[in-house]
Amino acid sequence: MKIIDNNRLNLLSREASESPRLRKNLNLHADYSDSCQRLFNAMEPGTYIRPHRHSDPPKPECFMAIRGRMALIVFNGDGSIEQVIPFGEGCDVVAIDLPPAVWHSLVSLEPGSVFFETKPGPYAPLTDKDFAPWSPEEGSPDVSSY
Repeated sequence: MKIIDNNRLNLLSREASESPRLRKNLNLHADYSDSCQRLFNAMEPGTYIRPHRHSDPPKPECFMAIRGRMALIVFNGDGSIEQVIPFGEGCDVVAIDLPPAVWHSLVSLEPGSVFFETKPGPYAPLTDKDFAPWSPEEGSPDVSSY
């Protein structure tokens, strides 16, 4: 059994704020081969999650706000924004169940934001995400204008 308390989430948020990527995961699954990937994801304003989809194999994702405020950005195939869905504290939406193969990204709207994510496993780092060809790579100078 794993019990996650507020002190652990505070530490996770602090680690995210000190990370160059401005985010940090706390995995609950034992390893990448687990059939269900479960994790807390702390992220700070300014983090960049490159738009992507999970299409090969198709996998749904579920995001549930734990603290703070975030937004899911859904894109059309050409890179235009289809929908922005704020979720978390002060929002009507607290969770989003995203179907497979939808182009998306997430942004943090306030410091200390944490969400819980689930996705079918196993996790294969090289094929898990199909990155959007119209989006800048993480670390690229173009990220700041994106």
